[in-house]
Amino acid sequence: MGIPREAGRVTYSAEIRDLKKRLQLGQQQKEILIGTILGDGHLAENWSKTNYRLKIGQSVRQSEYVQWKYGVFQDWVLTPPRVHESTKSLRFATISHPEITRFHDMFYKERKKFLPVNIKELLSPLALAVWFMDDGNAVRKKNGSVYAYNINTQSFTLQEHFLLIEALKARFNVDCSINKNNGSYRLYIGVHARDAFVDTIIDDILPSM
Repeated sequence: MGIPREAGRVTYSAEIRDLKKRLQLGQQQKEILIGTILGDGHLAENWSKTNYRLKIGQSVRQSEYVQWKYGVFQDWVLTPPRVHESTKSLRFATISHPEITRFHDMFYKERKKFLPVNIKELLSPLALAVWFMDDGNAVRKKNGSVYAYNINTQSFTLQEHFLLIEALKARFNVDCSINKNNGSYRLYIGVHARDAFVDTIIDDILPSM
């Protein structure tokens, strides 16, 4: 008998209770989870308001990336990724779990995402690579060559950007800065920091990204 989907008001079977007892985030999963929370991921409360689950959705053009994340969290997911035709996106969600709730408490206050003061200790090359694959883009010259990168961090405050700059410099020797984008701030990785940034993340960037 299959495990019922955790969607809306779930029936908590013995199988689900057993699954939740057995699950524990591994180190790779934690690092990818951190990068995803900083990026496009969303932690959503379950119906009983006791725990949180990870929800992931990307354009169908990034289907390989979504399937890669699904492979990482497959033991935590009851329903494989599905295409939502209305938004042309591919989505899946984990079950809700205290382990994921712990990360919600690190990164959310009053339903708003924020940056923990210990972000330097939380970041790893893998987490940074996932964050960039979620929210980054290359800045190109007219001939197509890349001369800089952005990480679209517009949801964070100016003070949080200063904290990020300090963390990336201390952790990876990436000396980035801030630029303005439509009235908000985002991280800018210019020509002097570009090579150190690429060296940090390149081993964890998917070929399709």
